[in-house]
Amino acid sequence: MAQVAVRDVSKAFGAVKVLHGVNVDIPDGAFVVLVGPSGCGKSTLLRMVAGLESITGGTISIGDRVVNHLPPARRDIAMVFQNYALYPHKTVAQNMAFALKLRKTDPAVITERVKKAAEILDLTPYLSRYPRQLSGGQRQRVAMGRAIVRDPQVFLFDEPLSNLDAKLRVQMRTEIKELHQRLKTTTIYVTHDQVEAMTMADRIVVMQAGRIEQIGAPLELFDRPANTFVAGFIGSPAMNLLKGRVAGGAVEVEGFQLPLPPGAQVTEGQEVLYGIRPEHFERTPDGFSARIRVVEPTGSETLVFLRFGQGEIVALFRDRHNFQPDETLALRPRPELVHLFDPATGKRL
Repeated sequence: MAQVAVRDVSKAFGAVKVLHGVNVDIPDGAFVVLVGPSGCGKSTLLRMVAGLESITGGTISIGDRVVNHLPPARRDIAMVFQNYALYPHKTVAQNMAFALKLRKTDPAVITERVKKAAEILDLTPYLSRYPRQLSGGQRQRVAMGRAIVRDPQVFLFDEPLSNLDAKLRVQMRTEIKELHQRLKTTTIYVTHDQVEAMTMADRIVVMQAGRIEQIGAPLELFDRPANTFVAGFIGSPAMNLLKGRVAGGAVEVEGFQLPLPPGAQVTEGQEVLYGIRPEHFERTPDGFSARIRVVEPTGSETLVFLRFGQGEIVALFRDRHNFQPDETLALRPRPELVHLFDPATGKRL
């Protein structure tokens, strides 16, 4: 195991810059998730750590070695790809053992490592099968097993669950997290799915347009997003962001007075973006009025899309309700869970 340090790393493809001076410290044994929309640079950064992309500027260190110019084989990393990258003409056991055979590892050691990895991943009954005879989830386990047998300092995962169906993704999330808890190998995991990031990570790195927006523990990012991008990206459904103005000890939004969060440092007449998560509304007779557009019951939750003045908001209720379209709801944000942002910069106030 080893820590990974990314220092002022930049990347350009010709005149197009895709990473702009990125800095990340990944502690030994941590599970860090790089998350962001498509094209934000997260996979490029992962491939640079792996040695599959060159570095335009800055340094990447694994342990006490700067690895900028080391080929992937000498970085002591193992990567799990989105498309599994298994050899179709080799059995599960042969796929898992392939990298060790290239290293000319002792056959007895190879057999033992493959056996141990197969037991960890529940692949023992499938060692003699070929990839075409496996389900998507089993193939992903084989790809993980191939990484485990190498006993690397760092695991790299590049959107490994995106090809799986929803139920299998949930199952594999649990298995990958359990695997990390058992092996405690430093892990860098790339995804565009913020639910994966929230449920799996020790720390999340939120990226946008080649820059880091915020780094922190999942609940830290959820409870105190640094800006409107993080506020809108972390959490599902996304946070409601409403334009308003401070007036009379409250925020005036669409003609209604909404409560300020305790201790808010704002001035009379200041323009703000008023942030409230869908699950942080409460029904109360003295709240503001919003008209229901669409109701989405999921069984455990009720998601409601509402017309609020000239805009729209989303509310989430943990219990069941028989709401109907065009019905009016009286809602009030819970003041202690309100977020305020600067509309010009997007930064948290």
